[in-house]
Amino acid sequence: MKLGVSCDLRFHINEPTALMLMLRPLNGGSQKTIRSRYIVEPSVQIIESKDHYGNFCQRLIAPSGAFNIRISAEVITADFIDRAPEAGFIDIQDLPHQVLPFLLPSRYCESDLFGDLAREIVAYAPPGYYQVSEIVDWVRHFIQYTPGSSEYPLSAIETHNRGYGECRDLAQLAITLCRSISIPARLAVGYLYQLEPMNLHTWFEAYIGGQWYAFDPTESALRGGRVIIAVGRDAADVSIFHPFGTGCQLKRMDVRVNLLSKFV
Repeated sequence: MKLGVSCDLRFHINEPTALMLMLRPLNGGSQKTIRSRYIVEPSVQIIESKDHYGNFCQRLIAPSGAFNIRISAEVITADFIDRAPEAGFIDIQDLPHQVLPFLLPSRYCESDLFGDLAREIVAYAPPGYYQVSEIVDWVRHFIQYTPGSSEYPLSAIETHNRGYGECRDLAQLAITLCRSISIPARLAVGYLYQLEPMNLHTWFEAYIGGQWYAFDPTESALRGGRVIIAVGRDAADVSIFHPFGTGCQLKRMDVRVNLLSKFV
């Protein structure tokens, strides 16, 4: 399918402030970005680069006063998400070197503390895809998906203890459990067609059978129509905007996803 996606950010800047952004969709894998457009008002210089995960990053200095950013893109993406029950566990010594960071504990994914729980959850599952599926089912059953419930990212421990969270929080708990049994897992942030309420969405990917597969603890049936903006170890790596200093206030964010064509 071909989707039109956009994200409008409206800030009030108290004093000139450095901003780091991740707003341009990725190009490759299961999605192809046909075109993208970046508008900032008032106009300022934007320096674009890629981080070590391959995400597009933007840097700028936002001037004082009202400051608006709009990114829009047309993206071809899969109607359906690949499922591969036959995808097996890959021994650590056989993993590609670029996958290894996604085995380790990170700021919001304390995987070194969840081994006992993870092994209990997957006790009767064949290694690989079925283990990840058991973890997703467990998170969906025991952690309530509550959009808008956390203003800031929660760690896996906080989400587990609280028993509810946003899509980001549920995904990070699932990532943590996967890493606890040596399955590489990473966070993905982006757009999801027909998401309600509409906003940017977060899910995760696990590396099994020699490739990354998507999983989403917020859904009973995994849907396609996803556009990835960025991937990383956890929420600290995929923040769509990061101001330096206290002079920046986000006043409004509008996210839209429209179906442009079902057949491409």
